Amino acid sequence: MVNRGSAVARPLGPLFEQVFGAVLFDLDGTLIDSTPAVDRSWATWAAEFGLEGHPVLAVHGLPAGDKVRAIATAGDLPADQVAAAVARITEIELSDIGGVVALPGAVAALTAVLDDRLAIVTSCTAALAAVRLSAAGLNAPAVLVTVDQLTHGKPDPEGYLTAARRTGHPPSRCLVVEDAPGGLAAAAAAGCRTLAVTTTTAAADLPADAVVGTLADIVLTADARGIRVGAA
Repeated sequence: MVNRGSAVARPLGPLFEQVFGAVLFDLDGTLIDSTPAVDRSWATWAAEFGLEGHPVLAVHGLPAGDKVRAIATAGDLPADQVAAAVARITEIELSDIGGVVALPGAVAALTAVLDDRLAIVTSCTAALAAVRLSAAGLNAPAVLVTVDQLTHGKPDPEGYLTAARRTGHPPSRCLVVEDAPGGLAAAAAAGCRTLAVTTTTAAADLPADAVVGTLADIVLTADARGIRVGAA
């Protein structure tokens, strides 16, 4: 269930004086609400593999393959079933996009920043990102970094380092917007500043420079110098 949280869960103060070169957005839970589809997909998958209620399934922001491998590492899925299990959750997720919608403020945030100054970095595959963006009525930016382009998914910083490089800005001049601890860890390890939304995780569990309820609680403004973030 989406946790809207308070309008401003942690003040924007640390970010007010910053001028950013690019904004790097997470996808699920940040720009789109895919929680119902994600929950249904994993519930179907877990029932098929006899893993209902497994604690790893409750972790947000991890690539599907990493979740499956973590379950196998815990000894709850035979190693010889991992490839089939990853293929199956991929198949289920691609077929279930019911209820996937843009989160409040997502359209405004994306349109406030020129396309060459923004990116999406997601634990989805390229195919899954495409169908979810389409379902939510959002256009993919020129820089869309998906997990199948990477060697290591979140919480590894590779995705955000890749996005910063492709936008042409050093990580220190990039603002990452995330909803999950794993994504924030990836952003911090990459050397980016961070803004979190409380759409899937309580503010107290989000180690970010600032925390808000949704993107509707902020305003992004861009000019020749760069991008600034303020309260709505």
